Amino acid sequence: MATPADKLAESLAALKSLQDGGAVAIRANSLTRVHRERLLKNGFIREVMKGWYIRARPDGPAGESTDWYASFWPFCASYLTERFSENWCLGAEHSLALHTGNWNVPRQLLVRATRGGNKPTGLLHGTSIFDLRLEVPAAQDLQVIAGLRVMRLPTALIACPPGHFATHPVEMRAALAMIADAADVLHRLLEGGHSSIAGRLAGAFRNIGRDQIAETITATMKAAGYTVNETDPFNDRLTPG
Repeated sequence: MATPADKLAESLAALKSLQDGGAVAIRANSLTRVHRERLLKNGFIREVMKGWYIRARPDGPAGESTDWYASFWPFCASYLTERFSENWCLGAEHSLALHTGNWNVPRQLLVRATRGGNKPTGLLHGTSIFDLRLEVPAAQDLQVIAGLRVMRLPTALIACPPGHFATHPVEMRAALAMIADAADVLHRLLEGGHSSIAGRLAGAFRNIGRDQIAETITATMKAAGYTVNETDPFNDRLTPG
């Protein structure tokens, strides 16, 4: 007759099989009810939201957030793909964060989805996902980073709210510095007729010393018949030296 230890070992083997397959976000139906309840009771999994779990350490202190923060990004990638298939992407702000290597866990992850609910989904430790019902950029304007669908850098810069430059200056200057040529953003600016955004990006590029890109943007947009007023979205300028 199987002992409690034997039964727990069986459940841990089922959990390991899921992990070996790359699962971080564990759906309730990926485990039998018996395995799920046994693992939950013994602290080997933790419920993130109804029907979704992550692996946990049973010896961790109560309220420990390490497991969740380590799982946040892959969990979100799995959950969002399961919910929206390919019809979602991170918002411009979080797309830019990942492009510049900022993997800090946000309090609220903003997501664009064609079937978004326009409401937050609560997660662990005060974090949440807010899925906005918005058009998702075309496939050529998206890429996948670590399973997360993000806007390509030029698209994210164009979609980024003006205030984000001032509130996240280091990140935004790093993103701007990754643009090699004005052509990277110009065709999107021209296609969308984004004259005010063109003025903002020109000012932002000039702020980081990329005067040639700034001038090419304004000159090209004006040649196409748009009125462009260059504005600096940052609150300060970098001091040379």
